[in-house]
Amino acid sequence: MLHRTCIALLLLLSACATMEPSPGEPEAPSPRLANLQRAALYPWTDDGQCVVRESSNEWPLLAERCFHALDRDRVRFRDVTGKCAVAYADAAAPAVVALCVFAAPEIVVGAVIVVGAVVVAAAIQEGIDAYQRNASRERAKPKTQTRPSSEQEPVTKREPTPKGLGRDWLPPSSSDPSERPECKPIPVSHRGGNDPHDACADLIPQNSLPGWDVLVNGKQFDALVLVTRTLWDIKTDNFDKHGPHSQQFFIKVKLPELQREARLAKECGYDFVVGVRSEAHKIALERADGSLKVVVMDWC
Repeated sequence: MLHRTCIALLLLLSACATMEPSPGEPEAPSPRLANLQRAALYPWTDDGQCVVRESSNEWPLLAERCFHALDRDRVRFRDVTGKCAVAYADAAAPAVVALCVFAAPEIVVGAVIVVGAVVVAAAIQEGIDAYQRNASRERAKPKTQTRPSSEQEPVTKREPTPKGLGRDWLPPSSSDPSERPECKPIPVSHRGGNDPHDACADLIPQNSLPGWDVLVNGKQFDALVLVTRTLWDIKTDNFDKHGPHSQQFFIKVKLPELQREARLAKECGYDFVVGVRSEAHKIALERADGSLKVVVMDWC
């Protein structure tokens, strides 16, 4: 079928784009993690189960196998590159073009638009967390320093070493979290559907990527200020218009996700700031969690 031909072509392009790096080049991020982080941007009707199951495959194959589970009522597809135009000749053109656009190996700005906010599917978030835990354990394992047998020195000829230092002692490797692949900021399109919200985010002072959200550690944040290594979440709700009970309920509902975002940012060495539109909203959040940094956005 035509759509399978499209997927085969996309898989070929993806394979070309993900060839082994040359010596000296930085190691590419794990394909599984990259797939999970990309899938986290979209809504799924099966809570992400299919994505987790297929995440070790190339993205085009994952996209084909899990396309049925994508919540397409909330997703719009645009063939902005024209690469999928051939699919219009097929009788099932709209569905074929949608799959072709969604399965593209690279993220094309404006090609896939999600209507409304996306909460990362539980299974996908668990998959990202599990990967990061395993990666942390691997990094924490001691590295054994060995020498070829031909280079082993006789015990009687070895010079004494200072007390407390082994002969193969090496300085500890860098623990800078920004070096982790999942901590590299990836520009992604605004989720769409809320122009005032996006405008507030774009006008953040020193915003490094106005017009874009940024994906870090599996989470799509509203803005990044790279000069201060700060990630932002923007809240444009009319908090003051609600009564006290509604305000308390609102804070209770939103707080866990804000705390999770703060944790994900911290894991990658970023500060985290919540932008709100009123002093009352700021005070309420700070009372609920004094560790949160909250700023009243006087620019929107």
